[in-house]
Amino acid sequence: MSIDDKKIRSTPFEVTIKGMHAIDLPESIVTPFIDAGQQRVRVIATFEGKSIEFHAALQKYQGRYRLTFGKSKQKQLGLFPSDYFQLQLFEDHSKYGVDVPEELAAVLETDTEAYKIFESFTPGKKRSIIYMIARFKNSQTRIDKALLLCENIKRGIRDHREILKQF
Repeated sequence: MSIDDKKIRSTPFEVTIKGMHAIDLPESIVTPFIDAGQQRVRVIATFEGKSIEFHAALQKYQGRYRLTFGKSKQKQLGLFPSDYFQLQLFEDHSKYGVDVPEELAAVLETDTEAYKIFESFTPGKKRSIIYMIARFKNSQTRIDKALLLCENIKRGIRDHREILKQF
């Protein structure tokens, strides 16, 4: 038995979008993850031959679990709000609950002071910062923003509105 065989994963299941950007999850699908203390999952969404993979939080809302499925993900799959599509959930063992851009990882690896400060942040703040850097499409821009981030957090800047500003 490989390590992957021991990881929690759901079978693929059919869903649709509720409201603007939420997906209600069947209790039978979510229970093994919650029982194992997994609040964050990796998700594969599939529709008409297209698939995307992303990280998500299992959020409890009005007694049910759901996850956020924003407009950008809907657009990537070519979904309309009334469409049904397939999801599959996997246990998430990533360090931060999200994929870290290699540019940010490299900059933090070379700046131990900034890395220590970054590691002192809450898990949600770390993910927010990672998303801030990841949103840039150009690799050089991600490097420049990661360097700026490191300088700013070493200066004591913690406000997300200021953390990527040039001073």
